[in-house]
Amino acid sequence: MKILRKIWNPFILTATILAFPAVSQAKLPLINPANGVLPGNATNPISFLFLIINTLLAIAGLLAVLFIIIGGFQYITSAGNEERAEAGRKTLVNAIIGIVIIILSFVIITVINNALG
Repeated sequence: MKILRKIWNPFILTATILAFPAVSQAKLPLINPANGVLPGNATNPISFLFLIINTLLAIAGLLAVLFIIIGGFQYITSAGNEERAEAGRKTLVNAIIGIVIIILSFVIITVINNALG
């Protein structure tokens, strides 16, 4: 576990440092008083709700990809330890199931949005 921490802590630090420029230059949806109080492309409360749902699904997708990376790392670094290999495999399987659910949710939300729009 100490080896994992020695590898993991610099990884988190590097990822955090590399994320700062992207965060600082991100285009955030701003409120336009001329068009109303809804941000971005939202023209009514329903489209704003779909915007929020799609944003949450995108975040969930990124987390699922992160868990695939973590599970693969656990599986590869198990070094013959069956418990760690099984934990890594379970993490991979659950993350893949999560990605499938997220993709299906996105498809359902898109179909509903097109039907209402």
